[in-house]
Amino acid sequence: MGFMRLDEITITQAIIERFSRKFLEYTVVDVAIVGGGPAGLVASYFLAKAGKKVAVFERKLSVGGGMWGGGMMFNEIVVQREGKEILDVFDIRTEEYKLGYYTADAVEAIATICSQAARAGAKVFNCMSVEDVMIRDGRVTGLVITWSPVEMAGLHVDPMTIAAKFVVDSTGHDTEILSVIERKADMKLNTQSGRVMGERSMWADKAERLTLENTGEICPGVYVAGMSANAAFGGPRMGPIFGGMLLSGKKVAELIIAKLQ
Repeated sequence: MGFMRLDEITITQAIIERFSRKFLEYTVVDVAIVGGGPAGLVASYFLAKAGKKVAVFERKLSVGGGMWGGGMMFNEIVVQREGKEILDVFDIRTEEYKLGYYTADAVEAIATICSQAARAGAKVFNCMSVEDVMIRDGRVTGLVITWSPVEMAGLHVDPMTIAAKFVVDSTGHDTEILSVIERKADMKLNTQSGRVMGERSMWADKAERLTLENTGEICPGVYVAGMSANAAFGGPRMGPIFGGMLLSGKKVAELIIAKLQ
């Protein structure tokens, strides 16, 4: 049985038309998540499962953040007992190492979370960077986006905008959305200093707990999750244990769902 004859122009037209349709549909969303790491993807899954219109904007070509590499490119991750409960939701295989410590294959974990988030209805837009936010009446109401290669090349190309009822900064250590707000907006953050307090040195136990505690609304219309939450509030880094980030993604979704309802 031979292959059907293929036409390159039809292939091109299909990509342009279908992507344009998807992109147009998601120029107005309930929740725009910036950063497609474990916290952002888990949040997108629970939001989509609740029937919310959610888009994830990821600067890189691939999603997953630091989870792909596990610890120092040993692509195995560790979660504690509480974090394992999130992996169980996604039916990701785990193995107990010592009492309360569980390991999982890093590639299986992030690939599965991404796949199930997409199947739940979350839309991921990769190779897109957020260079600014929209603010109306003291509240963040959307994102200003551009293609990542345009940003990397320093080309003078005007960006476009996405409207969102809520924005989640899950960009990790760099707190990219909060940094833009600090630099360009007359808006205080809900931290002790009113600004991003910065990440501290590694302390896994404290960091895992604070990641969850610090997850929440940090200024009108903007929530923080994952490592962004710790960096914003001055918590330590946790290294290659991912339970706190997974739990943070679920928590931020639940907080926003309650607000939307």
